[in-house]
Amino acid sequence: MNSKILIALTDDEALFRRGMRLILEDYEDIAILFEAESGEDLLSKIRESDELPDVILLDLKMPGMGGIAAAEIIRKEFPSSMIVVISSHVSKAFIINMIEIGAAAYLGKNAHPDEVVETIRKVREKGFYYNNMVMEVIRENIMGKTAPKPQRGFEVELTNREKEVLQLICSEFTNQEIAEKLFISSRTVEGHRNNLLSKLGCRNTAGLVVYAIQGGLVEL
Repeated sequence: MNSKILIALTDDEALFRRGMRLILEDYEDIAILFEAESGEDLLSKIRESDELPDVILLDLKMPGMGGIAAAEIIRKEFPSSMIVVISSHVSKAFIINMIEIGAAAYLGKNAHPDEVVETIRKVREKGFYYNNMVMEVIRENIMGKTAPKPQRGFEVELTNREKEVLQLICSEFTNQEIAEKLFISSRTVEGHRNNLLSKLGCRNTAGLVVYAIQGGLVEL
């Protein structure tokens, strides 16, 4: 794993990109891999790059292909690159939509720089990071009685150990922390995580968390 967190910074506003670059370049563990000004530009640069970004900072409203359409393609083609939305649009509808697509985090453009950096680090370490604002939206919408449940063509059977691992993943524990709690190896935890992804038809940890919440498989 690269010692630095590689960032793709995507926003149509050059001033915002410049400001974010100046903020992030102050941190030794973060590096800007490239900047993009639209969804098309982002996808083109990812496909041409020798390295995939670890984290994509993504605006939603951009000329041409916006962030929502770009995120849907990224989730299919580059599931290892985690999406952190940074947008001036923080309505419940936008948040829910991006979470269901598989965004690993969602921040408003008024977020404090420290929160942006903390989110990037936690997303890289744990695969997702939903702050209080996002969790409140999840509770009100995804966990509501009228919220649609995940649809699969069969009932998924999880072992007791897989349920334990899933609960701890959704509680934001890392593989190492889960291993210590369950007295198993990190490699075994990773195996359970991969089995869960396969069984539940999810592409990444963020998708796994959303599925588990929607399906009532975990207690938050």
